[in-house]
Amino acid sequence: MTERPISGGERGLALRLALSRLATRASMVFERGWPLVLPLLIVISLFLSFSWFGLFPRLPDLARIGLLILFALAGLVALYPLRFFGMPSAAEVDRRIEAANQLLHSPVQVQTDRPSGTESIFSQALWREHQKRMAERLSSIGADRPRSRVPDYDRWGLRAVAGLLFVTALAFSFGPFGGRVSDGLVARAARDTVPPRIDAWVTPPAYTGKAPLFLTADANQAVQTFSVPQGSDVSLRVTGGSGEETLSYADAGGNARAIEPTPPKGPVPASQAAPKVRQFSGKLDSNGTLTLRSAESDLGQWAFAVIPDKPPTIRFVGEPKRAVNGSIELNYEIDDDYGAASAKAVFELSDPPTANAHPLYGPPDLPLTLPRRGGKTNVAKTTKDLTEHVWAGNGIKLTLSVTDDAGHTATSETKTLVMPERPFANPLARAVIEQRRLLALDTNAKPRVLDLMDAITLRPEDTFDNMSNYLAIMSARSRLKLSESDDKLRNVVSYLWEIALGIEEGNLSAAERRLRQAQQALQDAIKNGASDQEIEKAMKELREAMNQFLQEFAQRAQQNPNAPQMQQNGRELRQSDIDRMMNQIENLAKSGDRDKAQQLLSELQDMMNNLQAGRQQPGGEQDSELRQQMDKLGDIMRRQQEMMNDTFRLDQMQRGQRGEGGEQQQLGDGGEQGQPNDQQRPGPGQDRDPLGRPKMSPKDFADALKQLQEGQGQLQSELNQLKKGLEGMGMEPNEGFGEAGKSMGDAEQSLGQGDGDQAVGHQGRALEALRRGAKDMMKQMQAMQGDQGGSEQGGRQQGADRDPLGRPRATNGPDDGTSVKVPDEIDVQRARQILDAIRKRLGNALSPDIERSYLERLLELK
Repeated sequence: MTERPISGGERGLALRLALSRLATRASMVFERGWPLVLPLLIVISLFLSFSWFGLFPRLPDLARIGLLILFALAGLVALYPLRFFGMPSAAEVDRRIEAANQLLHSPVQVQTDRPSGTESIFSQALWREHQKRMAERLSSIGADRPRSRVPDYDRWGLRAVAGLLFVTALAFSFGPFGGRVSDGLVARAARDTVPPRIDAWVTPPAYTGKAPLFLTADANQAVQTFSVPQGSDVSLRVTGGSGEETLSYADAGGNARAIEPTPPKGPVPASQAAPKVRQFSGKLDSNGTLTLRSAESDLGQWAFAVIPDKPPTIRFVGEPKRAVNGSIELNYEIDDDYGAASAKAVFELSDPPTANAHPLYGPPDLPLTLPRRGGKTNVAKTTKDLTEHVWAGNGIKLTLSVTDDAGHTATSETKTLVMPERPFANPLARAVIEQRRLLALDTNAKPRVLDLMDAITLRPEDTFDNMSNYLAIMSARSRLKLSESDDKLRNVVSYLWEIALGIEEGNLSAAERRLRQAQQALQDAIKNGASDQEIEKAMKELREAMNQFLQEFAQRAQQNPNAPQMQQNGRELRQSDIDRMMNQIENLAKSGDRDKAQQLLSELQDMMNNLQAGRQQPGGEQDSELRQQMDKLGDIMRRQQEMMNDTFRLDQMQRGQRGEGGEQQQLGDGGEQGQPNDQQRPGPGQDRDPLGRPKMSPKDFADALKQLQEGQGQLQSELNQLKKGLEGMGMEPNEGFGEAGKSMGDAEQSLGQGDGDQAVGHQGRALEALRRGAKDMMKQMQAMQGDQGGSEQGGRQQGADRDPLGRPRATNGPDDGTSVKVPDEIDVQRARQILDAIRKRLGNALSPDIERSYLERLLELK
């Protein structure tokens, strides 16, 4: 007998029936299990609520243990009902489904039952038909929902009280007074034991500028290794401990050293109940681990990586040179990880004195200005007038020395040079200075100095123009003859210097010396952070010294028409400008911006140095030739700029006429409004382009471009001649002139091909290259003239293109572009928008002529 095939409908019925049985079985399991498990869950929730409310720590140990036993017994009793749990059988599940769906004649059980008795073909067919009819009743069969019988046992709903206590205790446990689940298992004595409080911190050296590091802070608990500067102080305090704690530090090699405790600061409380305090303090100089121990247990351990303090470095930036007023100028760079503490220049005579020489003075003392800590650059400059020192004019060896706060010292390379001296034009003054030098370098030369004084005073009527100078030298001779000690001889040396200054400059030397002293006093006050009263006093002295110097300078100018006027590098200095500059220095110093005040004071000193240098050292013939070459370069740059403007204007006119021609052709083909051709005749003003300029024919364009091409070639030829002239004067034109010549040639070729747009690009690159070349020429000129002693142009600083108050000034030389601020991207976009708006307005044919003329001037088209 073959089995009957199973249809798709029967498979769907079997699937629905299986799902209904599964869901109904789960509902019956929940109904039977939930009432049995609920007592155990209530006991657990009550235990957790009791723990989270923090009640266990407040109970004595006996009550706590009794309560734990009570909860344990309640839990065991709650487990007893679980033994009555039984899984529902298949017949019970089917009857539950039939009862839930109100099915008669057990249609669910029929699907799995078999007929009793002897089976026959007829009985089987009859049974299958019966199953089929019963299956039709199961089309909408569904599972039964669980029905809990808990309300039958808990009619008052007391189970809700346990749930509310559980939720409330859970929220309370997150507060500062909340308890933990393990509180019930901890004895009261163990909870009452308070661990000692440990405070540990590291204080880096003050010169590092780093903040203290707290090792026991919560944010640093997860840090494995602390990085601290070398020489840091580690401090540790234990409060409430046994008083026998020990602290040791083990380096990377395993060598441990004990850190001895230090007595606590402040008065010690006499109360016996006061907690014990134990403090430790030590230095961290190498990598290692800090360990705090009490008896046999470790209370804390911290690992350190010590950052070594690198020694500083110092080097010259350029060669030491003589400033315009004779001062020595040193440019140098100091590098240190935390900034240097001090620096100085060490002087030594190139030719050491003889063994029996007895000099009156040692080497000059020149402390160096340090770069500002945290600044963008480590380059610094120090300028000091050492022309009064007795070593001035002698060959010296100069070495720079720097020391950092950790005590590390470094030196630079040694430079050999001649110490700058004050030039004396008067022969008598030079003779006095020579006698002064001989006496100061070796007191054994005293007889020879007396003989030299006798020689120059032998015929005073032929040697001295002013008899007061003769009397001064005779007085110095008498002092020298009577001087026996070194102090008296030093007084004579100082007196000889004053005599030489008086012979050379008269009363102006005293005013100049007072001005320098006032400037130095103000500079020291600003550097040392003086109070406002001290700064005000120093400024008052500086104003008085400045007024005296300017008055005597003006009197000398009136007496000598050939004397220089109040000008410096082509800049006119007025009394109001100097007063305004000094007021600004005082305001900056009082407001706290001492760095800018010191910088402005340095600029004032440079101005006065250049003014004095102009009086002492007139420019030579070579300076005039250099200025002529710079004027030629400026003329070439100006003509190149004009030629680029003309090329751009012609290119724009050609583009505008091409666009207008195409537009007229479109209107002529169809007409915008269908007007006849005879009505499209040019009206008034149509013989001009949209910008109001007269139209040019192709021949006129060709002639204009040819003229520009010839002018461009001539500029290139003049540039080549200028390069040769500079090379003949000892200058070395940089690669910028070569690039400019190449770009000029490319521009000439583009003009010959009629490509104005490309020619403008080449001309712009040529102009930029010329500016770079001019900038390099100015630097070479300053270097050459600085080596010659600092002429009027050689002493110019980087701000020489501005007046004493920082305002731009007119110059005859080329613009090297150093005062030009390069626009950023936003400025460029804004400029383009403005230019587009102006051109759009110019393209409007209805604009009045006066407006068009104004807009053309804005674009510099004329």
